[in-house]
Amino acid sequence: MRPVSRRKERVIARHEVREIEQRHIQEGAKVALVEEDDLVVIYNRVPKTASTSFTNIAYDLCNKNHYHVLHINTTKNNPVMSLQDQVRFVKNVTLWKEMKPAFYHGHVSFLDFTKFGVKKKPIYINVIRDPIERLVSYYYFLRFGDDYRPGLRRRKQGDKKTFDDCVAAGGSDCAPEKLWLQIPFFCGHYFECWNIGSKWALEQAKYNLVNEYMLVGVTEELEDFVMMLEAALPRFFKGATELFRTGKKSHLRKTSEKKPPTKESIARLQQSDIWKMENEFYEFALEQFQYVRAHAVREKDGELYLLAQNFFYEKIYPKTT
Repeated sequence: MRPVSRRKERVIARHEVREIEQRHIQEGAKVALVEEDDLVVIYNRVPKTASTSFTNIAYDLCNKNHYHVLHINTTKNNPVMSLQDQVRFVKNVTLWKEMKPAFYHGHVSFLDFTKFGVKKKPIYINVIRDPIERLVSYYYFLRFGDDYRPGLRRRKQGDKKTFDDCVAAGGSDCAPEKLWLQIPFFCGHYFECWNIGSKWALEQAKYNLVNEYMLVGVTEELEDFVMMLEAALPRFFKGATELFRTGKKSHLRKTSEKKPPTKESIARLQQSDIWKMENEFYEFALEQFQYVRAHAVREKDGELYLLAQNFFYEKIYPKTT
């Protein structure tokens, strides 16, 4: 008996896969529908990272893609919840079936659901930004607001001092300590996360980014982030890339009266250990994102496109008759 060639073996394997898929398509469809309807995505958004622009995409798609969007509004935007609120939140997210599938978003630091005995964890996603650019944007946002709600009075409204003036004067609103935000947002609800300059917090933030987040994008490459989410989570993000590219006003939020800092101001901030740690975390996130993207997206003639499925099954035993 002649041995079966590898090419023929692959053809047979593919045929068997198709038969199995056809035989179980109805049962599988039902199971998949139930699983997708139980999905929960949490976007614990960092302030001034294009989070409003991205969240508006979720709002625009929720009716069409049939899911719920819920804003986590904490008192005074405090990113740390009390223990009792952590318990309440975990129960809500896990048991609130009427709101599933759900997309939760808010300025809340990472919360580990497994600590509360939850077996099926939510899917975490996030976006981060160059730490100095984020701080500059937030500095002017507090004084001038943005084009999203231009009539809203901001906390520092009336203060005309530029970011450069603040740095030169050693002001508190532009101090290196204000850079310490993206690390604790990813680190979580531990005391050490909010201990400014903590190396433990930095390492914990890196660990969580890799192990607890499905995808973390960067503000500077937001379109790629949106495209990859659409491919990975079409239940939520089908149509997101095209929506992002249309340039609707709701997806473009810009801080008003923002003046880029001078090289001197940037150099002064970069001398601090806090900037070095926040920048290390940003570079770590950027490299991870680019690594994931390199295995998912290609560019041709200036256009991005997703790679097709590049795996299949073979050597399936026992053989079906």
